[in-house]
Amino acid sequence: MTVTPPRTPRTDGPPSVPSARSAARSGETADGADEAAAATAAAAADEKAGGGQAGGGQAGRELPTASHGFLAKATLVTAVLSVAGALLGLVRDQALARLFGAGSDTDAFLVAWTVPEFAATLLIEDGLAFALIPAFSMALARRSQGAPGDPVRALVAGTLPRLSLAFVAIGALFIGLAPQLVEVLAPGLPDPALAVDCTRLTATCVVSFGLAGYCSAALRAHRRYGAPAAIYVAYNVGIITGMFVLGGRWGVRSAAAGVAVGGLLMVLVQLPSLLGQLRKRGVAEEASAQEEARPLDTLLLTTVLLFALCRQSQVLIERFLASRLPAGAISHLNYAQKVAQMPMILSVMVCTVTFPVVARALAEGDTERARTRVERDLALAACVVLLGTAAVLACSPQIIEVLFQRGAFTAKDTAATAGVMRVYALGLLGQTLVGVLVRSYFSAGRGSWYPVAAMASGIVVTSWIGALSVGSWGVYGIAAANAIGITLTALVLLAGMGPRSVPVEVRGVLRELSRPVRAALVATLAGSFAAGRFTDPLSGLAAGGLTVTVVFLLLGRALGSQGIASALRSVRSATRRFSHVRS
Repeated sequence: MTVTPPRTPRTDGPPSVPSARSAARSGETADGADEAAAATAAAAADEKAGGGQAGGGQAGRELPTASHGFLAKATLVTAVLSVAGALLGLVRDQALARLFGAGSDTDAFLVAWTVPEFAATLLIEDGLAFALIPAFSMALARRSQGAPGDPVRALVAGTLPRLSLAFVAIGALFIGLAPQLVEVLAPGLPDPALAVDCTRLTATCVVSFGLAGYCSAALRAHRRYGAPAAIYVAYNVGIITGMFVLGGRWGVRSAAAGVAVGGLLMVLVQLPSLLGQLRKRGVAEEASAQEEARPLDTLLLTTVLLFALCRQSQVLIERFLASRLPAGAISHLNYAQKVAQMPMILSVMVCTVTFPVVARALAEGDTERARTRVERDLALAACVVLLGTAAVLACSPQIIEVLFQRGAFTAKDTAATAGVMRVYALGLLGQTLVGVLVRSYFSAGRGSWYPVAAMASGIVVTSWIGALSVGSWGVYGIAAANAIGITLTALVLLAGMGPRSVPVEVRGVLRELSRPVRAALVATLAGSFAAGRFTDPLSGLAAGGLTVTVVFLLLGRALGSQGIASALRSVRSATRRFSHVRS
């Protein structure tokens, strides 16, 4: 039996079940907040919205409110923890650069790091989440509508044991085939034996990341965001600790050992919160044992994993092409990509928070609510990533020098990495749009081949352009191929929105996106001019970043960008909520 959300709400529940909209207003707050303050804040939000029933019954106790105030606060909680994780990621990369430089040893580790990068995309960020969040949303909807037994526990019983066995089997396979994997990933690597050792250590993350991704999807479907947002804090703490504790004896292998430890910490940081949610029973507590175990829809799982695999294969293409370039090329690409993608990571946090809301709306048959949410997400995410893109384009040399130029990382490495980062930044809007749009295709909990085909077309273009340009342009050609391929994928996904996905108004979305794009172009020119007035990199970065931010926000508001207005409202709303809880 498979879990496939219906197109319309179920009507076979008991008559006392509240409506979807009143259930959505029922009140709690983000993960870790005080319950009494949450109830007060939710009641105030209900009064602001014009009254209405505050929800009730089981639905009111099942999930926190999906009001604008809750989403703003949940986004802020996620943002704070995600920024902390990203900053620790920078510390991790700084430690890697300082301890091991940008030479053949670091290249060997980064080839091994392909495994956790793939595992993160397939099992935490994209693939598994696209299948599990709609499935848990459907189970929660059925529970709130009075379905017999406990649909949530039935879903766990039908999915977790099978997925765990699959994670263990794939992890063991990667460990056994590590030499062949390194040969395929980077045939021109000068020290393949070191890469094999590192790969065997990092392959353990297939199990830990799989379990961490399962926990994250289940908690987000329950609208609990604190623990899932903290996983990369725990992960990077493990890697940094491993490098500094073991680096003197193990060399770069210490970073691979840190990956193994960090993966375990990702599971442990979420386990208490997940167990707390699973202890809650549905309406028919005494009948929970009679609920049939429900595995995932095979077509859905296949298509989401294929999409995530296609998307992450951009890294394979880059490292395969760069492995034949001079030593350090893979490292320059890695450092440039990690820093350049920070604005994209921040922007996609918006739809990470709202994806369960869209999935629940579709599970309850409320297509209009889902469409409005997706259009707002597109506008807001585009503004966030374009502000970051303008800053990266304007201040790349200063950013890299401040972050990395010390120890074994030289001024030559700074110049090469900064140039590559500017090329990467041209594809950040495409990366963000793909992240938002693909969630719309899978939010109904049904398999779809269209996003897989869209991503595959982008990969073909990336491979073709990269192979043609790497000989003449080196790492710059590889980065340009990445930017062009992902932008093409975003356009294909946007063109297909409609019957296959949440039916957004495509022309309206494009008109809205044009406003922050124009603001970002002007902000880039102004920020580059300001950053170039200073010889000290930190002063130049501060001046350039401030100029970019002021120009972008003022011009975006003048052009009527809805994303900028929404971002400012969200910040004000979240600030008021935190102030209310403290009082």
